[in-house]
Amino acid sequence: MDDRNGSTAKAHKVLLANRTSGAFSGVVDVLSFDVAEILLETELGMLLIKGHDLHVNRLTLEKGEIDIEGRIDSLTYSDVKGAGKQAESFFGRLFK
Repeated sequence: MDDRNGSTAKAHKVLLANRTSGAFSGVVDVLSFDVAEILLETELGMLLIKGHDLHVNRLTLEKGEIDIEGRIDSLTYSDVKGAGKQAESFFGRLFK
């Protein structure tokens, strides 16, 4: 898979079973987690997982994989790379 800059990105996969367990690959970092939500940085942007009684069963950042269990209510992606560039230029202009 190629991104816009021509470099190769790792594959990002989501396997969700019965809204009670999920296996995710292409995970770069876990930014925060508790029983109500998990925030992941993935190869394709930020991923917010919301639910109840969420637990991380397995985390292997070397392979970019995470397995979670609990009641999964929503998966929300956001593209932070674009937002970061806008925020940087805004703050750059503000502090000049």
